[in-house]
Formats: sequence, C-alpha cells, structure tokens
Amino acid sequence: MDIRIGVSHASREIALEMPDDEKSIAKTKAAVEAALGGGAPILWLTDKRGKETAIPAAKIAFVEFGAPNGDRKMGFGS
Repeated sequence: MDIRIGVSHASREIALEMPDDEKSIAKTKAAVEAALGGGAPILWLTDKRGKETAIPAAKIAFVEFGAPNGDRKMGFGS
C-alpha cells in the first residue's frame, strides 16, 4: 500500500510504501487517526524496508492511502 502525506509549509509530500497485509493497513490507519485526533503529537510510520519516519501531527495537511500503481514506468518509452 502506498501512502502520501502532505506537510504544511513543505513543497513536497512524503511518499511511503507500506506493508500490504490487512493487519498492517489497519495499524497504519489507526496511527494516522490517533495523530490527527490529537492522541499522538508525532506520527511514526515504518515502511516495507523497516525505515522509520516521524511526522509532527500538527503539520499534517493530508494523508492519502492507495494501492501500489502497477502502471508506473521508468526510463524512456517509445
């Protein structure tokens, strides 16, 4: 599952590739809801590779959950 997070006063959004299993998706959504609801001052997320990212909850502008886009292409196409 891919997540994009917009941060206030930042020109780029944060893009993370998260685990695809249902338990991880539910845990991630619960963490986002807690941060946006004021239950946690910092949103901590761990991506598929084990990299941890911290985002101040007060600076979160939006969070977008989505499935990995299978039609992304790299390089030059003809």
